[in-house]
Amino acid sequence: MAFQPEERYMRMAIEKCRKGIARGQSPFGACIVKDGQAIALEHNVVWETTDITAHAEVTAIRAACKNIDDIDLTGAVIYSTTEPCPMCFSASHWARIGTIVYGASIADAAKAGFNELEVSNEDLKRIGGTGVEIVPGFMRDECVKLFEEWLSSPASRSY
Repeated sequence: MAFQPEERYMRMAIEKCRKGIARGQSPFGACIVKDGQAIALEHNVVWETTDITAHAEVTAIRAACKNIDDIDLTGAVIYSTTEPCPMCFSASHWARIGTIVYGASIADAAKAGFNELEVSNEDLKRIGGTGVEIVPGFMRDECVKLFEEWLSSPASRSY
C-alpha cells in the first residue's frame, strides 16, 4: 500500500511558511515527521542568516537531527510546501528520509521568480538510484497560493 500523507503535517509546513513570509523570508516551509510525531518545523531563512543553503528542508533536517541527537532519519517523512531543489533532495537522501511529500512544483517556484534548477525529484530519484518515496502535488493549490502571498509582501520587492 502506498504512503498516505497527512494533511495536518502539510498544514504545519504551510503555516510555518507564512510565518517566514511575515519575517521577510522567501515562501518555503517544511515539517519532518518520525514515528507519528513532528520532530522539526522550519521555514527558509536564507536572507535572515545570509546562508544560501538555509532552505526550509535543510534547516528542518538540521533541526530534526539535533532534536533526536542522530543524523539518521530513517523512516521519517518530510512535508515541503514546494518540491525540494536538488540540494534539499540530496540532503533528504543523505539523512535517509524515507518519503518526500511536496505541494507546489519546481515549475511553480520558477513562475514566481525563483532561480530553480529544473530537475524534478523523480529525475533525481532515477539518476541517483535512491529508494525515497515521492508524493507530489499534495495540497498543491494551497502551496501555490503561498507564492502569491509572498509576491504581494514587502519581502518579494527586495528579491
